[in-house]
Amino acid sequence: MPDGIAGELWIGGLGVAHGYRGRSGLTADRFRPDPFGAPGARIYGTGDRVRRGPDGLEFLGRVDNQVKLRGHRIEPGEIEARLATHPTVAQAAVTLADPHGPRARLVAYVVPAAPVDAGELRAHVAQVLPGYMVPAEVVVLERFPLTPNGKLDRAALPAPTDVQASGPTKRATDTPARPAAPTADADASVAGTGDQTTNTVTAIWQEVLRIDDIGTDEDLFDLGGHSLTITQIAVRIRKRLGVDVPLDVFFDTPTIDGVVAAIADLREAR
Repeated sequence: MPDGIAGELWIGGLGVAHGYRGRSGLTADRFRPDPFGAPGARIYGTGDRVRRGPDGLEFLGRVDNQVKLRGHRIEPGEIEARLATHPTVAQAAVTLADPHGPRARLVAYVVPAAPVDAGELRAHVAQVLPGYMVPAEVVVLERFPLTPNGKLDRAALPAPTDVQASGPTKRATDTPARPAAPTADADASVAGTGDQTTNTVTAIWQEVLRIDDIGTDEDLFDLGGHSLTITQIAVRIRKRLGVDVPLDVFFDTPTIDGVVAAIADLREAR
């Protein structure tokens, strides 16, 4: 692979073993003819995803840890590596919660080195990774569960609803809550007051998130929002208020108050 592009690490040379003892199928899959070596030489597929940079190889995670979220293949190790660069994070792990359900989302687990701010960590990730790789929730743990050989036991990580998430987090109910229906005055607020705009934006968030009580200063991602949610909210704002809100606004100021302020700025700039 070219420098900077992720790929699986394969190892060749004299140190490559003959295979896995008593596991012929796995040996055939992981030990292949070496296209760069002498006749009969083999290379070994480690299952590690890496990329080559100026300082050598950077480990990005395991191939078998990849997850798929709304059509995107995601390597949690890339997100974990970014989280680990934040000064408040000692350790990080990322998993996909509710992978087959309506609220599939990325959850970041962190062992803190200092007090953790969930919004700050998400913004830190969003600086270098696309929106669909930004965790929807951040869960703080005193320590990570480990396997007998000392590796992270992902299967033993607690479900987000079983622990205290960082920041106020609300869950969508099993059945859609009854959102406050936007009034005609609110929909006509393209030229109306800030209060009318706030009412309309609040109603849109209630509909999309299926939550009937949202504070105007609550964080969209703490409420379970994600990149697809942002797109749905932006489309409804355009239809009801006639304003195209750039998607990065929701990452920079992920609250109703922040979005309403952005709408006011966009109207003034017309």
